[in-house]
Amino acid sequence: MTDPNLHKTLWETADKLRSNMDAAEYKHLVLGLIFIKYVSDAFEARRVELARQFADVESDLFFSDDPEDQETALEDRDYYTSENVFWVPPESRWETLRDQAKQANIGRIVDDALVAIEEENPSLKNILDKRFARAQLEPSRLGELIDLISKIGFGAKDKAKDVLGEVYEYFLGQFASAEGKKGGQFYTPASVVKALVEVLSPHRGKVYDPCCGSGGMFVQSEKFVESHGGRFGDISIYGQESNPTTWRLVAMNLAIRGMDFNLGKEPKDTFANDQHPDLKADFILANPPFNVSDWDGAKYIEDKRWVYGTPPAGNANFAWLQHILWHLKPDGQAGVVLANGSMSSNQNSEGTIRQAMVEGDVVECMVALPPQLFFNTQIPACLWFLTQDKSVHGRDRRGEVLFIDARKLGRMANRTLRVFDDADIARIVGAVHGWRRDGEVAGEGDYQDVPGFCRAVKLDEIREHGFVLTPGRYVGAEEAEDDDEAFAEKMERLTAKLAEQMAKGAELDGVIREKLGVLGYAV
Repeated sequence: MTDPNLHKTLWETADKLRSNMDAAEYKHLVLGLIFIKYVSDAFEARRVELARQFADVESDLFFSDDPEDQETALEDRDYYTSENVFWVPPESRWETLRDQAKQANIGRIVDDALVAIEEENPSLKNILDKRFARAQLEPSRLGELIDLISKIGFGAKDKAKDVLGEVYEYFLGQFASAEGKKGGQFYTPASVVKALVEVLSPHRGKVYDPCCGSGGMFVQSEKFVESHGGRFGDISIYGQESNPTTWRLVAMNLAIRGMDFNLGKEPKDTFANDQHPDLKADFILANPPFNVSDWDGAKYIEDKRWVYGTPPAGNANFAWLQHILWHLKPDGQAGVVLANGSMSSNQNSEGTIRQAMVEGDVVECMVALPPQLFFNTQIPACLWFLTQDKSVHGRDRRGEVLFIDARKLGRMANRTLRVFDDADIARIVGAVHGWRRDGEVAGEGDYQDVPGFCRAVKLDEIREHGFVLTPGRYVGAEEAEDDDEAFAEKMERLTAKLAEQMAKGAELDGVIREKLGVLGYAV
């Protein structure tokens, strides 16, 4: 992890350069330049490595002492693409752009550089956002932005990649915050993503997000794999996004980390044009837009995905849940962020669908979240954890649901936004993982209900509550600290103390009145 002050300094400097330009527009310029910087740095690192190998007479690549031959070989694209490094033509390399940063037509120069990169790398075709020439940003400011981004990356291949990836991720979050409600549509706060990923623990297989935004779920999943001893690439990434500009953002976000991905052929609506109709995923993570009322639900009345009932045309919450279950492998797991209303609403067919899901035993865990976790909404939210088979991934949990009330967790990062710290995430994850494996290994991870926080509940009790899944209904009240003092003795002691304090108050009141009288005030 790099120094967070670097991220902050870069952001503050970049933000000053945008003047009156809207953050939603400026975002694409900054992130697009960071992408070019990344592919150029990766290309240059490979070029330096090749030059060293060409000069080493014992290297398998040694073929000529002639510097001209070596220089020609350094421009052989196969040496780069064979190592999964994007081929960057000369006119698109960062040094070329930096040298022309003060030109009046720098916007057109950057657009042309992006076009050339796309032409040389088919996997990036139609992904890069070429809007620099028409952007409402003064050429001098764009040149200053290029100079600023030139400071990112410190030579060493792996470190430069990490720094660029971290800066990109940090900037995504800052732009979401700057844009407010609109920005949150493409960005799920990092602490919420981390909680989802840590609970699911995706280690190997296919990971899918049907509304992937800027790709935070995928990035955190890869980080999880690597931090737990897995290899980069152990998971296969599948996603879909309907917004064309956001679709480009997620593609760049994944490409900047060298991750392989399949986002479908084009940006399309998940319900109307499923880009992965035959996909069955090991892990699904999603933060769908809450309570969408204009999803054209009436068009999909006979859809095969509605195993547990037809979702109401006026709310897509249970359409998302069933779409996700449809794409889940028999032993797969899913984590979904939804509005709190999904846990209790009985409008139209929502209560019936929720009942069918509970009776079908596909609801594994429900987590109530604290307020103010999201940039784009103040609507209270929750986490649904789903699985097709509770007898795998731990002990047999069939006929049981874990409820967690996390509404008291987290801290205010600023006046409007709450975040989970690692300790908060660990408490949620520990409860879920302990419950899943309770009793599997003697003395390890034994789960216990914690009043006011978590409780494992049998389906019969959920039926008694009308299939409402609000954790607060099941976890009970938090236990007060027991000081072992008998109630009668405590009451007598507190009553005596109150009488003593009231007498003291009356005495002080008399002293104050006396002093005021001496000063000539009427009392």
